[in-house]
Amino acid sequence: MTNKVIQANVLMLIAASIWGFAFVAQRVGMETMGPHWFNSLRFFIGAIALIPVVMWIDSKKTKASKQELKPSTKTLIFGGLAAGVLLFVGATFQQVGLQYTTAGKAGFITGMYIFFVPLIGLFFQMKTGLGTWLGAIIALWGLYLLSINDDFSLSKGDTLQLICAVAFAGHVLMIGYLASRMDVVKLSLIQFFVAGMLAMFLALYFEQLSWAIISSTAVPLLFAGVMSTGIAYTLQTVAQQHAHPSHAAIILSSEGVFAVLGGYLLLNEVLPPKGLLGCSLILMGMLISQLMPDVRWPKRTKTA
Repeated sequence: MTNKVIQANVLMLIAASIWGFAFVAQRVGMETMGPHWFNSLRFFIGAIALIPVVMWIDSKKTKASKQELKPSTKTLIFGGLAAGVLLFVGATFQQVGLQYTTAGKAGFITGMYIFFVPLIGLFFQMKTGLGTWLGAIIALWGLYLLSINDDFSLSKGDTLQLICAVAFAGHVLMIGYLASRMDVVKLSLIQFFVAGMLAMFLALYFEQLSWAIISSTAVPLLFAGVMSTGIAYTLQTVAQQHAHPSHAAIILSSEGVFAVLGGYLLLNEVLPPKGLLGCSLILMGMLISQLMPDVRWPKRTKTA
């Protein structure tokens, strides 16, 4: 495992930890603001937070490095549009679905993107080794034990979360394709702006907004905007320059573990033994996917 891969894994773990703790902010924010305005404003805040970063990076680049980026910047807008649409779809169905299902079910169903990523990748001839599939299945089992407490049935909210999981799987694959081909910080900036604009169109039609609503939601909105959106999604984009999409999905799924840790530290929630086992299985799945990713399916021998 190279240093770049190790660094990418660490960045994705940091992103997952931010998303896990941000789950509390998303739940609290929904108490005073509609889901579409919340998503729109968080994405705009994330985009605004990245503008000085983009300006600072551009000022540090040499003329030679800028010329090297020219071929990739031709597709930067289109890449940002594609990633932004997928991010918008995933975030919208996740935020709206939270109104109709339990947090445990939402966390589990959303985490199913760790299985959808290699599954969708098969249609694009993405090679995924047996170790990665095994790690994904073990991590998915861990997510189930960590998140599901009552009878599992597919309600309206569960269906919305399932669509969210497919969209986030597509987003992971899209970022995996784009990250090594263009300026990743500018890519993040564009995708946040696109997702924010699309969410705003829905918000203007379905929801009301006032300064009183914004002020009462300021703290969770700023956390979700700066930390969960501006920092975490950018870390994901940077890290996926050196990470296989399926491996990335498994590491990012540790978001569920950090969500439980956040509930324990901030909300005094107690983690039962089944949840501890779930956390252990997620960690095991991550390790298996990293230590034996290239193990292939056994070849069949021809018989006479």
